[in-house]
Amino acid sequence: MSIHGLLQLDPATLYLFCLLLGATVGSFLNVVIYRLPVMLEQEWGEQCRELLDVKSTDAPDTTPFNLATPSSRCSHCEHEIRPWENIPVVSYLFLKGRCSSCKAAISPRYPLVELVTAVLTLFVVWHMGFTWQAAAALPLTWGLIALSLIDYDHKLLPDIIVIPFLWLGLLLSMPGVFTDSQSAIIGAAAGYLSLWSVFQLFRLLTGKEGMGYGDFKLFALFGAWLGWQYLPLIILISSVVGALVGVVLIVLRGRDHTIPIPFGPYLATAGWISMLWGEQINHAYLTWAGLA
Repeated sequence: MSIHGLLQLDPATLYLFCLLLGATVGSFLNVVIYRLPVMLEQEWGEQCRELLDVKSTDAPDTTPFNLATPSSRCSHCEHEIRPWENIPVVSYLFLKGRCSSCKAAISPRYPLVELVTAVLTLFVVWHMGFTWQAAAALPLTWGLIALSLIDYDHKLLPDIIVIPFLWLGLLLSMPGVFTDSQSAIIGAAAGYLSLWSVFQLFRLLTGKEGMGYGDFKLFALFGAWLGWQYLPLIILISSVVGALVGVVLIVLRGRDHTIPIPFGPYLATAGWISMLWGEQINHAYLTWAGLA
């Protein structure tokens, strides 16, 4: 029986499965968000030492550190997290937000990421149905969550996440999952070059760098997935949301306006919104402007 047929028989069970899947993926995203930047820093440090032919006086650390090893531990007492203490959301509530060994507080961000991932997973499937579009949109949604929080923490959009999704968007354009190949290719090129041009102009005028190369690649990613037609909408939404959040941070938290604010989370949010409602938003605007 097809997935569509199963949905017709018992949609509640399938939606529950989506929630559980999203929560499980969210637990893994917490690992990616914390460990991937550390892994990249270690790799870059090793590359710099090799390039400069600098030999460390310290004994090399041969302890493996990747997304699978070592096992998760409490950051305060190094207590190894047991399987029943790592159930998404549930374990946090059961432990009352504290380590079972030293009773130190566990950051609420961990269950929040799991919960948000679960809700967004359910929403994507509910909105798009059990379609090829939903099957493609889910991993992109998960990737955008990881990218947003890594950029927020480290002002970094790792190529190891962005570039594969960019290529995937171009491949998906071949069967026309979201857009056609011509629109995707132009979108990828226009997305990158448009922000790159703004970056170069801003640096020429001010001597400062207004954004990073990761932002160019992320914008190119959305051009590849959705086509060049959606780029103006994405940049408009991300700029408005970024400006509003920046003003709020300055007013309410006294944030120094000279401290850079990562643009990746706003770009990711705008791209995700455009993926789900871009056509309706564009049509509403054209109707309002009397062009439709």
